[in-house]
Amino acid sequence: MPHSLVLNLLPQSPIPLQFLSGRHLHALFLTLVSSVDSQLGDYLHDAKADKAFTLSSLQINRYKRVGWRDSTLRWEHKEAIPAGTPCWWRVSLLDDTLFSRLTQLWLNLNPEHPWHLGPADLHITSILGTPQSTHAWANASTYAQLYEEASESDRTIHFALCTPTAFRQGQYDTALPTRESVFNSLLNRWNKYSGIELSPLFLESIFPSFFNIRTEIATDSRSKFIGCVGDLTFRILGDVEPLHIKQINALADFALYSGIGRKTPMGMGMVRRLNQ
Repeated sequence: MPHSLVLNLLPQSPIPLQFLSGRHLHALFLTLVSSVDSQLGDYLHDAKADKAFTLSSLQINRYKRVGWRDSTLRWEHKEAIPAGTPCWWRVSLLDDTLFSRLTQLWLNLNPEHPWHLGPADLHITSILGTPQSTHAWANASTYAQLYEEASESDRTIHFALCTPTAFRQGQYDTALPTRESVFNSLLNRWNKYSGIELSPLFLESIFPSFFNIRTEIATDSRSKFIGCVGDLTFRILGDVEPLHIKQINALADFALYSGIGRKTPMGMGMVRRLNQ
């Protein structure tokens, strides 16, 4: 069952700039996991292939509903985050077993317990994770529900690429979100974690119909990552069976949880489907 959780955080001391990178937040997540299941923490740390979770960077602005003119999130910071600054952090879990194995973390959450991001202490004040939440990045659904509720007739798919998104092509990355790269990324993750095998899609029926995209660079002390952000619309054209339209829509709805492309456990490739 995929979950998209929003953790509200309050730093008790300033968070230095050098500890706001994706790898430090990745380490914080593994610390949270290991606090209730050390074996699971070790397993997630050692996993080399597609990981069963995604993370965002820390967001310090108040949430704005994602729309055509405001589709990006913060993926890097230019200065330290002061103490007392309310932040939120999105964690998505793709494997059915992950959420249940972390149940004790959610149930025994102590808002006074400090978690460490570099030298800074953080308090997790609340966790949002239901569709009824006022925060549109918080959601949960079973894979069966995602599939059953997917439209058999909707031929328009709007995506907001909210943090830099790139795809592996041979030995190198490409920042261009083609239909093959976008939908194959979604398909691979769906088939790995859902237990509902989808056959290869008829990609030739999917065409880009609108795009307002640009490249952005995410850098830290170790690397530079070039990806694409912005708005992207695909249309399903031609004589396509309702079953295949349903599969494409199920994958598009799944994008909220899975992200697309590379380095999703480091805050990249955050994407969501937008209503028309």
